[in-house]
Amino acid sequence: MNRLDNRERANILRMICEGMGVNAACRVTGASKNTVLKLLADVGNASAEYLDKNIRALNSKRVECDEVWSFCYAKQKNVAAAKDAPEGAGDVWTWTALDADTKLIVSYLVGGRDAEYALAFMDDLRSRIDTRVQLTTDGHKAYLMAVEEAFGGDVDYAQLVKMYGNNPENMKGKYSPAECTGIRKTVISGDPDMKSVSTSYVERSNLTMRMHNRRFTRLTNGFSKKLENHLHAISLFVINYNYCKIHKSLRITPAMAAGLTDHVWELEEVISLLAKDERPKKRGTYKKRISN
Repeated sequence: MNRLDNRERANILRMICEGMGVNAACRVTGASKNTVLKLLADVGNASAEYLDKNIRALNSKRVECDEVWSFCYAKQKNVAAAKDAPEGAGDVWTWTALDADTKLIVSYLVGGRDAEYALAFMDDLRSRIDTRVQLTTDGHKAYLMAVEEAFGGDVDYAQLVKMYGNNPENMKGKYSPAECTGIRKTVISGDPDMKSVSTSYVERSNLTMRMHNRRFTRLTNGFSKKLENHLHAISLFVINYNYCKIHKSLRITPAMAAGLTDHVWELEEVISLLAKDERPKKRGTYKKRISN
């Protein structure tokens, strides 16, 4: 099969970034599934490397953190009975940190939801910011020790906890979230501005991740079957969100607002991150990345 040119490859990536699944992209473009998955792996690796090197020395003032649930191969409760379940099967959480002013996804991490991942996530976030920041998270207990160990006293940190009521009788058994009945803001350290304590922006960006990534779409069979491909898809989403997608309220991309670039990227520019004569080195699994 002839090698795809950059226009054809960008067209495939554009479909994936707009919520189309791999099989659907193959049907529309005529490319083989192996070709699409190899392209996703190569661009995902190159995107992760670029994001890691270039999102540094930020002057962020307000950062919000949250986690997005998904699963690989099978839901956690079904892994034990699943046939030939691979390593990494089960629940997968994507930790994201968003700059509330520039809407830049500053850091992301894929893995579990325990204290080990919380600390790795906060250590990575701390390494990318040069200023004292106001940090807001939800009430997940793993954040408490992680923020203290990563930032020490050099952070204004508050938690925002949402309280939910019970589902009405006529909604029980249906796929519907419980009604939010109120919020509670708690100062954990420093002197945060309570008016700015919020997780609304990061929750909205996580909604965009869920809507623009077929692997996150609930009640379908588009979920990831391999953890590596899940990682590649998220890396592709993040670079597209930060550098290519114009934010509606900013009217520029988050990367432009953060001063990381001076123009809107096209996906062809993302593809150009690939070496011409050398395939990017394969990154380790998410468990290995934690220990680095």
